[in-house]
Amino acid sequence: MRLGLQESLNATMKKRTVAGGSGSDGTPPHDPRGEGGLATEIRRKVARPDKYKVLLYNDDFTPMEFVVMILEKIFGKGPSAATQIMLQIHRSGLGVAGVYLLEVAETKVAAVHREAETRGYPLRAGLEKE
Repeated sequence: MRLGLQESLNATMKKRTVAGGSGSDGTPPHDPRGEGGLATEIRRKVARPDKYKVLLYNDDFTPMEFVVMILEKIFGKGPSAATQIMLQIHRSGLGVAGVYLLEVAETKVAAVHREAETRGYPLRAGLEKE
């Protein structure tokens, strides 16, 4: 009789091992990702905010020196980079002064317009989604 009881216990243990116990590598057989039953947190990817290019447009009245000053003062460009951007604006009709988040880009456009109006120049700036 004792032998029958031991066989019954062994059969019950096998069922538990198959149903909810460890597999051959120590992970539960129902765990498709093989994480071994540990609680894990799934990280969700957060979308990055859109960036916008601040464009300066060429006109026939704003002096080149003023455009260079704007690029240095408002956009933080060095003298050489500011001159290169100014020449691009002069030759092609527009140039990218910088790329920023929407609120920052809008603030920089407003600062350009305010500075140009203060000096009496028609320099215009605008935004374009990158």
